[in-house]
Amino acid sequence: MSAGSEHVADTHDLIRVQGARVNNLKDVSVELPKRRVTVFTGVSGSGKSSLVFGTIAAESQRLINETYSAFVQGFMPTLGRPDVDVLDGLTTAIVVDQERMGANPRSTVGTATDALAMLRILFSRLGEPHIGSAQAFSFNVASVSGAGAVEFEKDGKKVKERREFTVTGGMCPRCEGMGKVTDFDLTALFDASKSLDEGALTVPGYSVDGWYGRIFRGCGFFDASKPVGEFTERELDDLLRKEPTKIRVDGINLTYEGLIPKIQKSFLSKDRDAMQPHVRAFVDRAVTFTACPECGGTRLNAGARSSRIAGVNIAEACSMQISDLATWVRGLDEPSVAPLLETLRHVLDSFVEIGLGYLSLDRPAGTLSGGEAQRTKMIRHLGSSLTDVTYVFDEPTIGLHPHDIDRMNALLLRLRDKGNTVLVVEHKPEAIAIADHVVDLGPRAGTAGGEIVFEGDLDGLRASGTLTGRHLDDRATLKPTVRAASGTLEIRGAGENNLQDVDVDLPLGVLVVLTGVAGSGKSSLVRGSIAGRDGVVSIDQTAIRGSRRSNPATYTGLLDPIRKAFAKANGVKPALFSPNSEGACPTCKGAGVVYTDLAMMAGVATTCEECEGRRFQAAVLDYRLGGRNISEVLAMSVDDAVEHFAQGEARIPAAHKILDRMADVGLGYLTLGQPLTTLSGGERQRLKLATHMGEKGGVYVLDEPTTGLHLADVQQLLGLLDRLVDAGRSVVVIEHHQAVMAHADWIVDLGPGAGHDGGRVVFEGTPADLVAQRSTLTGEHLAAYVGA
Repeated sequence: MSAGSEHVADTHDLIRVQGARVNNLKDVSVELPKRRVTVFTGVSGSGKSSLVFGTIAAESQRLINETYSAFVQGFMPTLGRPDVDVLDGLTTAIVVDQERMGANPRSTVGTATDALAMLRILFSRLGEPHIGSAQAFSFNVASVSGAGAVEFEKDGKKVKERREFTVTGGMCPRCEGMGKVTDFDLTALFDASKSLDEGALTVPGYSVDGWYGRIFRGCGFFDASKPVGEFTERELDDLLRKEPTKIRVDGINLTYEGLIPKIQKSFLSKDRDAMQPHVRAFVDRAVTFTACPECGGTRLNAGARSSRIAGVNIAEACSMQISDLATWVRGLDEPSVAPLLETLRHVLDSFVEIGLGYLSLDRPAGTLSGGEAQRTKMIRHLGSSLTDVTYVFDEPTIGLHPHDIDRMNALLLRLRDKGNTVLVVEHKPEAIAIADHVVDLGPRAGTAGGEIVFEGDLDGLRASGTLTGRHLDDRATLKPTVRAASGTLEIRGAGENNLQDVDVDLPLGVLVVLTGVAGSGKSSLVRGSIAGRDGVVSIDQTAIRGSRRSNPATYTGLLDPIRKAFAKANGVKPALFSPNSEGACPTCKGAGVVYTDLAMMAGVATTCEECEGRRFQAAVLDYRLGGRNISEVLAMSVDDAVEHFAQGEARIPAAHKILDRMADVGLGYLTLGQPLTTLSGGERQRLKLATHMGEKGGVYVLDEPTTGLHLADVQQLLGLLDRLVDAGRSVVVIEHHQAVMAHADWIVDLGPGAGHDGGRVVFEGTPADLVAQRSTLTGEHLAAYVGA
């Protein structure tokens, strides 16, 4: 090998993709430079995620999984090979997506990262008085003790011995580590003026004629014909709180249980979002959640709270703002646990550096926004010594104020400069600006997308004439006049999370934008003081509940009028046109694919041979409406369906109204039968918005509706918000996008910083006044954006 010539190992500096056909990709081939930042742009639905997540990241993870033994693979998610001809030069991919943290009520910021585990070990070593191991500080471990006979074999004989055991946990016994206890409003459970026979119980499903009615009438603990208000104390206690007791009613052996424990088991064990609407309304009415009086909401028992380091117990440490906790940990000098302290300091400093220093470790994980959740997941990668890794980010600027985007950009460049490949799916011009290489997909969405329309640097993109290139330098202008308010929504003394006794009047009948840096208290203000009021429709980005059988057509109720129209036109039952009912293909049960479980090998999903993926029996596909069968209708995009159901034999006004709303919110490219599990956070929010637009609510609250929207679609969203306001609705939007701020009639800016440096209203007024004063961070960024 001659001097100066390149070593063959250094020539692998490209990730090569050839012939990618995942989802809507049309035989895409692309070469991506390694150890650089590559940003993928294009309208929503153009195929960015299919290329980055569905092809490159998916194949990298599948290949890594294949290096494990078949036994270990049995415990891993099963991944099929993406539909692509060649994938070359892949490196280990780490995906940092914007999926929200699970809403498990026991999960907190501390448990979701390693911070709380380290803090528990710290207290178990240094805490005074010493109360036990790390689990003695865990609110998920209950203290138990017991004794009994243990049987085991010794020298070929069976021996019995008495053994005792104790487990010292940190769980508060009253609230079982939840931090909250439930209190019941008895007036919402029964009407005291009626007897049980007259239907005194107002709990859903507990009717006089039903099964529970028989039990309450025949249990013999009280007189069912006597008004509940006249019950003795003993009778009322039996009705509400009696422990499970065996009884016999009409010759049947049953277990009787009081009303409150029954409600706790049947209703309160479920996630609120998973409840049926009437049950959710009842729970909201009848149950109040208050901080546990025994542990004060800390989730920990008295023992765990009694042990202190430098005067601070673990509950106080967890409730500190992380930036303050980092300072406290830095002040501890204990050589015996030096490595632990060093690692804990690093984790806490990473929180601060990434702009999450305003959180506390006891913050429930389910309350984090999509952007906060994504940045929380980034923490474990910041200090990693790994290099030559491919980091894949899904819109890392979500939930970030323009001020914070600069910090996020610096982090992405730092990951690159350590020798990693960084792939970013992004819409914001400020984030696209740091790209070494840009890949623009399009030209449009859905079937009209899936092609690479530009590859190169930022200047080339500007000059390319693609949709992204044309809109890259779009700047909104301030409105010359703003609408006048028709009333006010008063908020008084808001103090949730970091809000500092906020009083603010939000004008009604106009477009109000709530803004401020991440962690300034915007979501707290909405959650604590606006959502839940009468006439308020709150639409966020949380996951839509539904299996892979659910799709936009079933979720929005669009399929019902279509099924009825098909049935009427062909003189058959509507159930035939449901893939989950009588019309389903018998082989794949209406799923369109057959799942084969190969035990510890990767499971395989193959297109059903009988229906060829159409999901219906062959006989059902003979029935047509307007020249299309039901399977072809589900394969249509919303835009195509709007035309199809507008005229002629296929005219269905009820379906057309729903389709119009979906097109209005910018989902024209979605196919009616696309599984809900494949939608992004922004798409989910806009789908919810489309379903809620028909409701009668007077105030709409939206949480960053520009999430996942291409620059060209933001104008369409602003038009939609204008139409909602012009129709007499009040719209309150939490938003960081300057185009939406500039378009507002009224802006409320929270801050000035995050965490305990925020929580105050630093400006309220028109966008023009905010720009003129430039008194806040938002004002400065908005002024720069509109070129003032």
